[in-house]
Amino acid sequence: MRDVTLLDLFEHHITQKYVKRSGFAHAIAVAYHAFHLAKEHGVDVDIAAKAGFLHDIGHFTWFRNGKWDYELYKQNDIHPIKGAERAHKLLIRLGENPVRAKTTALAILFHTDSFLPTNDIERTTLQKVVKWADEKDEEEGGAHHYRTINKERARQSIIRLDQMIDAALGFGGEEQKVAE
Repeated sequence: MRDVTLLDLFEHHITQKYVKRSGFAHAIAVAYHAFHLAKEHGVDVDIAAKAGFLHDIGHFTWFRNGKWDYELYKQNDIHPIKGAERAHKLLIRLGENPVRAKTTALAILFHTDSFLPTNDIERTTLQKVVKWADEKDEEEGGAHHYRTINKERARQSIIRLDQMIDAALGFGGEEQKVAE
């Protein structure tokens, strides 16, 4: 069994506060993309999905004159740094294995180049998977952060992805494998 599930993360008040800022629809889509890409590239599906789900937990909203300012955001963005720290703290608080929590946090840290002075960083395969998963769901001008999803539908999507992760890892009974 996993120490921390996506449902554990989803239901935590810290996640509800901070992931909500950048959009649950985007976070869940990236988690699904990360899961599938992780399977394809032979990396840990659990860590990939968690990093995908939490990748934007460090977002700060940049507004000017009451309107989202994408250029201001791009100039001042450090959300991967803040997100890696916030996700690591949350995972540890929930009981995640410290090595897995650190690996997840590093995947979040390197999911984008937006805060880096140069674009020449060498990523692990897991870190690339999370970056690719985010890029698969991006829309021009940050529009992907404004898609919405009903909270119950979001919860059910998270439960389904948890079942898919458990099945991929060989946990759970036949009913979980059938649900996939």
